[in-house]
Amino acid sequence: MDLTEAPQREAFRVEVREWLAANLPAEPLPSLDTADGFAAHRDWERRMYDAGWAVVTWPERFGGRGADLLDWLVFEEEYWAARAPVRVSQNGIFLLAPAMFEVATEAQLERFMVPMGRADEVWAQGWSEPGAGSDLASLRSRADRDEAGGGWRLNGQKTWSTRAAFADWMFGLFRSDPQSLEAGASRHHGLTYFLLPLDADGVTVRPIRQLDGEPGFAEVFFDDVFVPDDQVLGEVGAGWSVAMSTTTSERGLTLRSPGRFLASADRLLDLTRNTPPASARVVDDAVDAWLDADAYRLYVVDTALRAMEGASIGAESSANKLFWSALDVRIHDAALRLLGPEATLTEGAGASWLDGYLFALAGPIYAGTNEIQRNVIAERVLGLPRS
Repeated sequence: MDLTEAPQREAFRVEVREWLAANLPAEPLPSLDTADGFAAHRDWERRMYDAGWAVVTWPERFGGRGADLLDWLVFEEEYWAARAPVRVSQNGIFLLAPAMFEVATEAQLERFMVPMGRADEVWAQGWSEPGAGSDLASLRSRADRDEAGGGWRLNGQKTWSTRAAFADWMFGLFRSDPQSLEAGASRHHGLTYFLLPLDADGVTVRPIRQLDGEPGFAEVFFDDVFVPDDQVLGEVGAGWSVAMSTTTSERGLTLRSPGRFLASADRLLDLTRNTPPASARVVDDAVDAWLDADAYRLYVVDTALRAMEGASIGAESSANKLFWSALDVRIHDAALRLLGPEATLTEGAGASWLDGYLFALAGPIYAGTNEIQRNVIAERVLGLPRS
């Protein structure tokens, strides 16, 4: 693999860096998990979109630049290195959008892509339910046909829905053919992928407060919610395949770009230079974490090249998810050990590293728990029998 950066890609990198330097907010934005912070992050996304930076890989007619995945990786490296705001639109632009470009109708693309890219409509994810988390195929929320209305009636509950406390729309799976289970069909059959507004009649959003008191998630209840046929993504009953496209993006490429971890690893090395180490082992762990972040960069570049040639990422995205989620924890764990007692402070360097560490601990859980991902790797990548 030739890692020499082409002149046009170098020029793109410089353009990204210069725009960020000129346009980043002067002060960090308020927490994304507050109403004021959510609004501030939405305004930042609009500023990026209007300048052509919010969705660089999208077609120009939807506000993108038609950039390839390698340019997107360059953008992500510069974005995270600049410590730019967390992307409030990530569920839409990184998870839903790839699936939309695969299976959406032209009318759906025209309706949803620009508001999604500009954060005029922010999306929440509707996967997990009580009793159906990583085992998503066991979900019970139902979609019943409404022949008179020309659509569907949704009933049930989603939980741990990221961004739902303040979001505008949700994408999610509902069981549209419960009889298929009674007939002994696979649990993956009879599921349909819906796009629905969170202000629709019958939708109740209840924020779930985290340890810091902020509502980073919500549980969402559906009581006979009507959704028209034109808000079904893909074919009725074939929602599982659409969802797997979304989760592959979440685990394998677009949600956790190498730029995120490279930036954290660089900060970690700076910390080792400026902090007396508690032990040589901590310094070794910091260097190992940086090497792993760079290895992850190379792996994702290879994945992007294969995707650009038409290859499918598939189940191997589960291995990728195992790696980046463990790497994130190791980077922040090393930082906290370097900081020692300072790591517990609520202000200064320790505060940002501690906050990052607490978020990193969620990595082995979201996007499908690492235990489930090991099963996926064993069965679908290695071909081992089910236990």
